[in-house]
Amino acid sequence: MKTFQNGPITLVYEEHGKGVPIILLHGLTGNRHMFDQEVTILKKYFRVILLDARGHGESSKPPTYSLKDHVGDVLSLLEHLNIEQAHLLGMSMGSYIAQGVAIASPERINKLILVATKSEGKTSSMEALFEKHADELKGLKFSEKVLKASRYMFHDLAAVGKWSQDAAEKSPALTSKEITAANQALEGFDFREDLYRVTAETLVISGDHDGLNPPEVGRETARLIPHATFVEFNQSGHAPNVEQPLLFLDFILEFLDQK
Repeated sequence: MKTFQNGPITLVYEEHGKGVPIILLHGLTGNRHMFDQEVTILKKYFRVILLDARGHGESSKPPTYSLKDHVGDVLSLLEHLNIEQAHLLGMSMGSYIAQGVAIASPERINKLILVATKSEGKTSSMEALFEKHADELKGLKFSEKVLKASRYMFHDLAAVGKWSQDAAEKSPALTSKEITAANQALEGFDFREDLYRVTAETLVISGDHDGLNPPEVGRETARLIPHATFVEFNQSGHAPNVEQPLLFLDFILEFLDQK
């Protein structure tokens, strides 16, 4: 584990392997350990860098922040590590951050991978799903809502449950206030008019059982990026890397010219 500062915020990251750098960005309320399985393979070919987003994992947890702050943190990480150009892979919230980085500094991104993504949202996808099923989830705590709503998010619930539990055990749990701040950071973002600025060759992966960010919003994101390819996994929900891991790695390595 390593740290760097972006203003008053301390951000935690890890590095594994050597070669062309690839930065992995996790999803909402997650942490860098969400990618532990991918790292075992990717570190054979790349310099793999995993970041705990602000408000998550072991990084600082300010009371309020924004998606723009997340984007600035990734750009600061590139500066801290003196990286001129890197591949960038983001899942869910991480994919929104990745879009922001590729728009703000397109020359810094070599290849871009967006997983379970969308390009705009009035609220976080999680909050939108909770609102859609409000009657069913009434009176439940956040963790209880996530558990009950999982059937709307994922296809392979057993695999996702183990993955989530393993990652949670390696990092401190977020408090209810920290979860609220993390959700609020994603309110009202819209990259649709700026995605034409992305110059990186881009791969967009969606799962056809994803009720959080369904394939149609992933397809829209790919359509708005000049050099993008869209792929839909037919036995995955919001975590294609966990629900169809071999297929996921196959696509990733081929896209990154390692097959």
